[in-house]
Amino acid sequence: MKKLVTILVAVLLVAAVMPVFSGGAQEEEGAQQEGAQQEEAAPVKDTLVYATTEKASDMDPANAYDFHTWEFFRNISEGLLKYKPGTTELLPGLAKSYDVNDEGDVYTFNLREGVNFSDGTPFNAQAVKWSIERVMNIAGDPSWLVTDFVDSVEVVDEYTVRFNLQGPVGFFPDLIATVPYFPMNPNIFPADQWVNDPSELKGGELSGLGPYRVLSFKRDEEVILEANPEYYGEEPPIKRIVIRYYADATTMRLALERGEVDLVYKDLNPSDKEDLIEMGKYPSHEIPSSYIRYLCFETSESVFQEKELRQAVGAMIDRQPLIDKVFLGQMNPLYSMVPIGMKWHTNAFKDTLGDGNIELAEKLLQDAGYSASNPFSFELWYTPSHYGDTEVDMAEVLRNQFSKSDMIDVTVKSAEWSTYIDNWDSKTMASFLLGWYPDYMDPDNYTAAFAGTNGSAGMGIYFSDPEWDALFKKEQTTVDQEVRGEVFKKLQEMWTEDVPTVPIFQGNLYIFTQPDVKGVVVGTDMVLHYNTLYFE
Repeated sequence: MKKLVTILVAVLLVAAVMPVFSGGAQEEEGAQQEGAQQEEAAPVKDTLVYATTEKASDMDPANAYDFHTWEFFRNISEGLLKYKPGTTELLPGLAKSYDVNDEGDVYTFNLREGVNFSDGTPFNAQAVKWSIERVMNIAGDPSWLVTDFVDSVEVVDEYTVRFNLQGPVGFFPDLIATVPYFPMNPNIFPADQWVNDPSELKGGELSGLGPYRVLSFKRDEEVILEANPEYYGEEPPIKRIVIRYYADATTMRLALERGEVDLVYKDLNPSDKEDLIEMGKYPSHEIPSSYIRYLCFETSESVFQEKELRQAVGAMIDRQPLIDKVFLGQMNPLYSMVPIGMKWHTNAFKDTLGDGNIELAEKLLQDAGYSASNPFSFELWYTPSHYGDTEVDMAEVLRNQFSKSDMIDVTVKSAEWSTYIDNWDSKTMASFLLGWYPDYMDPDNYTAAFAGTNGSAGMGIYFSDPEWDALFKKEQTTVDQEVRGEVFKKLQEMWTEDVPTVPIFQGNLYIFTQPDVKGVVVGTDMVLHYNTLYFE
């Protein structure tokens, strides 16, 4: 230590007596050398900061049932099958391959060998069986994705697992790719209860099978992920991902402009998105998502028991002006409950009821006995905060569109989300606005949930028809995709006749990044894959 101090003092003394140059070639050359040295010494950027206004919920696939938390698990864990980034194409994941019997009710998966959880725990068929049975036993919010279809799971051998279904399921591969089917580490998760926070796990570490592992978790503040050394696939280009949670979109935008974050996703205000796109400073990525918005009717007891009245109101909706006014044109008009880009989508509503079709609406109302002196009166409900600040504007624009006819008298009402859900059970709301993120990437998830007898009751719609139920059963229980396609084509045509719901728009999502961030690949599944990102 004494020798080091002596050397430092000597250096300082020499520096003190050296002449100071005011300019010239020597100064320029020295500056160039210094800059070159700094450039050579600059560390490689290996941390990406990702900003969002979303919130993580339960840190457990047995109970987590929200979009952001599912995205989180898709990056720290994996399913037996997974989607190719940016597409709805299923690829082998933790399973190398699978077989299905002729009846379509038994699926056998051949697992990858030599794969470990991030803490080194071996992955095998027993871990898959344990995880699925745990989801079924805990019976959390997303458990129906398992319990409605799976009868039992059996271990064939160490790397072969078999799913015995309750009946044929034509879209089971899509189900197996959802988060509730993800294998969890049996050494750290409790078998009989779900986990809210990683601190509740044995050892306090959320150990998974994905490209990243959790290094630090501070709820609603910051999560730090690092590349998982045990991952069987390619090592992620970016070694560390920091997720920062913001309370509002305005603060998050400022963080991007100050260079405090590298990537912003879900969600900025429409005006902020428009400004950032016009600025052109930050690369923007428009994502045609599978998120949809729609109007629902209570069909069993309300004023909307008659389908002609549902048709009339559906015909009055003028999608593009609504999108332009409320969302500054950042959404896409939707004419089917099956979203654009998903297999078997059609524009059935556009072809049948149209947009802002006042003439058709008034004819239907007149045939039902209504007139300007005897208008059709109903309530339109919305929830003011669950879908963001734009929801009140959306309800007001719809009210104005319905009011273009003297034969309609509409009253707008609102309720916070918890009351809104209670109103489904009490059948309080004759018509109400909802939104939908998919559980699994199949048209069944956008149709049976709203027009099947059981599904629609759970959504406050109470639509029930034996013909519809038979069609749902047909598409659900066949593995013949041509048959399923014909069924969904027919269902979309029938939807414009019975109108249990009216599709309005399909959401576009936007990601903004710093100029050096590349590899943003997000498809209609809306999942941001952290391991495709890199710096340039």
